[in-house]
Amino acid sequence: MTHHPGLLRTAPLQGETTSSLICRIASRYGMEAKALRSSWQWRNYPPGHDGGGARTDAEVLLNPAGRQLLAGLCGVTEGVLARALPSWGQEDAKLPAGEDQVPAAAWRIGGAVAGPVALGCRLCTARRTGTAMRMVRYTPRWERACVRHGRWLLDADANQPLEHLDLRGLPEVVAAQRRWAAVARRAVRAGAEPERVFALAQAVVTRWWEQAYGWERETIWPGRLHLVAGGDAGGDLERWRIVGRDAVVFPEVVAVADALLDPAMAELVWVDSGAGRPRALPMDGLFCRALGERVGRPWLGPLAAADHGGPLLAWMGSVIRLRRGAGGLPGYDNDPWWLRQEHQAATMAGQLRVLGKEKKAPGSGTKWRAAVAAEQRRLITSTIDSAQEQLLQLRGVQTGPTAEVARRLLRGLGHSASLIENAWKRTAVAAVNGGVPLQEVARWVDLPIEVLQKMLTADRQEDDR
Repeated sequence: MTHHPGLLRTAPLQGETTSSLICRIASRYGMEAKALRSSWQWRNYPPGHDGGGARTDAEVLLNPAGRQLLAGLCGVTEGVLARALPSWGQEDAKLPAGEDQVPAAAWRIGGAVAGPVALGCRLCTARRTGTAMRMVRYTPRWERACVRHGRWLLDADANQPLEHLDLRGLPEVVAAQRRWAAVARRAVRAGAEPERVFALAQAVVTRWWEQAYGWERETIWPGRLHLVAGGDAGGDLERWRIVGRDAVVFPEVVAVADALLDPAMAELVWVDSGAGRPRALPMDGLFCRALGERVGRPWLGPLAAADHGGPLLAWMGSVIRLRRGAGGLPGYDNDPWWLRQEHQAATMAGQLRVLGKEKKAPGSGTKWRAAVAAEQRRLITSTIDSAQEQLLQLRGVQTGPTAEVARRLLRGLGHSASLIENAWKRTAVAAVNGGVPLQEVARWVDLPIEVLQKMLTADRQEDDR
């Protein structure tokens, strides 16, 4: 087909994906996007979801001739496109590089090209272009609230129909978006990268989010979740907990990021650690108590302190090591903003995939809290807490005669191992009673089905006595 450069001017929007711009150009010309894309020679197929369907976060990389063609279709210079499109100019081995080559293009996934991709606000798009159509753009997770229109913009990589959540009943989320700019500036002044500070704070808060399912005193997050779900999330609670999480916890993420950057809070960590006289961190220390107050939950301190394997304790450990001068060479162990991979917050797309698989798996539809009696849940939690406490106590027994230290360590480790075994057995029983197939549980604990069945039967008989 013959194109007339500049016939209909379509300016790119800041941060927009090239694929999104091509779709908007097609709409301006009254064409299907597929028809316009035929102007380029494609070197691969568009990415799709596992269960079928095109990915909204699909991105396009162009060779020089392809970029020249796109600029002509937009009616703007390549310099304008280079400033607006994050993927502009990125090379790809599949694409011919010579200026005299035919226009060529290659598909990619946006998140692998230039960072997280979100669906844009249609009202903002209409305000700038005159047409309220879908727009997809690279948007960091700390800029997802549209302050002007009160919307939370959702990830584009998830296979779900919503583009945004309504924040008009949650002014605190919009206020947190405004507050983040000051927190980011504070991070820069402190010599920290804002994105790393945000990632750590998000990891801390999303870990609380998962634990909060059992917090009877938590009322703020359930209220917000029902609001973003349109009034009641109860009909599909698990899905709404995934889709609504980032919006619901955003005020706390900003508050935690601000707290972790505060030297006064770092000083409380130092005091809790013994201020030069090393001791185990207390369960109700000054730092965790102050952090709970900063997020509007004075009761949260002991719960936050009890999470021994989480990102918050890792941050506290780095702060203490740096203050003691015991961090050694620069590296992750003395970098407060280093976030372990296992601590990174799960994405909405990943969680929805897991939820879809769980719904298809036999015995997985029953919720843990509904299937397992409260008393049994408390026993499992208490046993795990006891094992953690026992292991923490062993940190301080590694001085003295070799035989005495070995005796205390082995006895302590043996007791901890017994507690952990007790906890996994109780958890296995609860899973089987909740409808999870025995063969699945056996695979999780890496035991033959027959062995596991005998162990669980023996434990039930022992409990009956």
